Amino acid sequence: MRAIRIMPNLRVDDIESAKEFYTGFLGLASEEFNMGWVARFTSPETGAIVQLVTRDRTSPEDAAISIHTPDVEAAYAEAQRLGYEIVHPLTTEEWGVHRFLVRAPDGTVVNIVGHAS
Repeated sequence: MRAIRIMPNLRVDDIESAKEFYTGFLGLASEEFNMGWVARFTSPETGAIVQLVTRDRTSPEDAAISIHTPDVEAAYAEAQRLGYEIVHPLTTEEWGVHRFLVRAPDGTVVNIVGHAS
């Protein structure tokens, strides 16, 4: 698998309440998107990034990080071949991403994601 971007997914109770800290104080001023349950903020100067998540909309568990890859299908096949626990199956979500969630050996849930073709 080839990771092209890695971002933390921070669990928050309310995105709007947390937003000012991350945008105002930390300077992650660009809101890339906000779906109500997940929002991504970046720094226009540095590209620093964070995703705030209240609760994953379709997965039974929340991911600690999101890993973007150009070939989600190959990553899924490799995770299965290696015997890793798939937490959420390979799915094209209604919001336009192709993803699956896998549990790392240390217990961390990881969102492996690409944009649907």
